[in-house]
Amino acid sequence: MSLALLLMLALFVSLLFAIYLFSQKSSSLSRTVLFGLVLGSTFGLALQFLFAHSPETIKEILSWVSVVGKGYVGLLKMIIMPLVLIFMIAAVVKLENQGSLGKISFISISVLLFTTAIAALVGIAVTYGFDLSIEGLVSGTREAARMDTLQSKAANVADLSVPQMLLSFIPENPFADLSNQRSTSIIATVIFGVLVGIAARKVMLEKTELASPIRNGVNALQATVMSLVRMVIALTPYGVAGLMASVVANSSSSDILNLLAFIVASYVAILLMFVVHGLLLSFVGVNPKHYFEKIWPVLTFAFSSRSSAASIPMNVDVQINQLKVPPAIANLSASFGATIGQNGCAGIYPAMLAMMVAPSVGIDPLTFEFILPLIGIVVISSFGIAGVGGGATFAALVVLPTMGLPIEVVALLISIEPLIDMARTALNVSGSMTSGVITSKLMKNQ
Repeated sequence: MSLALLLMLALFVSLLFAIYLFSQKSSSLSRTVLFGLVLGSTFGLALQFLFAHSPETIKEILSWVSVVGKGYVGLLKMIIMPLVLIFMIAAVVKLENQGSLGKISFISISVLLFTTAIAALVGIAVTYGFDLSIEGLVSGTREAARMDTLQSKAANVADLSVPQMLLSFIPENPFADLSNQRSTSIIATVIFGVLVGIAARKVMLEKTELASPIRNGVNALQATVMSLVRMVIALTPYGVAGLMASVVANSSSSDILNLLAFIVASYVAILLMFVVHGLLLSFVGVNPKHYFEKIWPVLTFAFSSRSSAASIPMNVDVQINQLKVPPAIANLSASFGATIGQNGCAGIYPAMLAMMVAPSVGIDPLTFEFILPLIGIVVISSFGIAGVGGGATFAALVVLPTMGLPIEVVALLISIEPLIDMARTALNVSGSMTSGVITSKLMKNQ
């Protein structure tokens, strides 16, 4: 182990200790997370500056730093499936009106799909406003290698139909879905939890002597899982510091400058969708400023981790404890939002790519004959998008071929993909939480 490695690791440990001291003085998790984000980003910049001519040293240092960042993400992923399963069973067992579960699901999914359609429109408008096209995009060694991978992925999704996608939601093997082996495992686990909850309610009605033990057992499991969630969420500032250190240290300034127009346009579109979320919330009586202040830690983690699925535990916790959303609605909106109607990955991104590519094959992207089918396909394809880094690529591989467009542009943007994907993921999570809050407000008014 080199002296440089030891010194940088000692510095990183000192940063973590500084975060701990800050957390003892501040009662706000949001501020502590922001503090961790700044320190992690600064450490990543220091690595780039000090070891610009020694990428192997940066790689070695980050392999240790990732123990904190990736380790934290791993802990969150560990509790996703138990959280989803237990909360869905508890939601159905405790539901006073079982029929309202269908209304909750319908409203949540409707809001997700509606905002995804708006996101596609925003992506179309911003692409036109910035006059983006594929002209000038250069294919290098990395892009060529990525193209080979994309061709194989495209072949896997080419024959994917809507009925097949709906069938993939069925939990044929709950144990496999609990180990998250499919992109639709979260939805399948939600369905399994609902079915188990319905079965438990039937037992409670048929054998009244078991009603109290079932209810007490579910309460105990739910309390235990939430205690575990809070233990892991307390580590968020440290995890964000580790994740941001890796993101910043691995960023290439030359790649960013070469594709600056697409980066700026993407962030403008994403910011506009955050404004849309705020407007929709204001229509149901929620103060957008207070909303974004409360969800800031979740957005920060989603931004640094690039994983909507890993954000589910924090998503549910903040909805319940900060936004006062009922547990059933919070769990459903967070779970659905990780795989259905992702505003950033499944809405903005494929719409922007389609607008950029269409002129290259002689299609006018400003006609209703192109825009309306594009929005429809974007909304439909948003079902089952995996809530991890790379979900946007899957969405693009479904939308572009369906519209008769080439997929090469996906590979040409590989160098800046992580930078944009961070903001897209934060938008995805905000979309799911917006769905939960709106659903909660609408259900109270019924």
